[in-house]
Amino acid sequence: MEFKTILFYIFSTITVLAALRVITARNPVHAALFLVLAFFNVAGLWMLLQAEFLSLVLIMVYVGAVMVLFLFVVMMLDINIERMRQGFWSNLPIGALVGGLMVAEMAMVLSGRYFGLANLPPQNLPADYSNTKELARLLYTDYAYPFEIASVILLVGIIAAVMLTLRQRKDNKAMHASDQIAVKAKDRMRLVKMAPEVEMNIPAPKEGE
Repeated sequence: MEFKTILFYIFSTITVLAALRVITARNPVHAALFLVLAFFNVAGLWMLLQAEFLSLVLIMVYVGAVMVLFLFVVMMLDINIERMRQGFWSNLPIGALVGGLMVAEMAMVLSGRYFGLANLPPQNLPADYSNTKELARLLYTDYAYPFEIASVILLVGIIAAVMLTLRQRKDNKAMHASDQIAVKAKDRMRLVKMAPEVEMNIPAPKEGE
């Protein structure tokens, strides 16, 4: 068995186990950390497939930025985990059905026109070959519309995450910019005339009192 084959089985096994822990972990922070582990191992698999650009982008963008945002949003929302896990087993058949459909769709995609084994680049690539150039050519020509749709979906997700965090609180204090601009100079300071105080000479207590 070649060394690349051994690395493939190691990365694949850890990826599958980490993915299972993402959906079975009770703590959302632990689930996000297991997702980071899965991303690292998928990056290793892409490195074995000589897709260095995708591997580095997965680590720098998803692990370095997106997962940090996931953790930030999870901690900020203060989700009630026990309430969310109620009815888990009753919804398990529907979830298994949806998961099976996703696996079938991925199998159809991987065996399709562009992602089949016959369409993979040869192992002995020329010196001037660039997988980044090939990825960009497919992404902005044959998959231009799916790319734009994915961008819109991500934008909607960002807006939804921001709106979920904007909760109205009773103890918050805020001031509108229009109210600040409308304030006049005489409203900023008020002179109050007070009567002078009368000093009272109170004798000091004597010793023994």
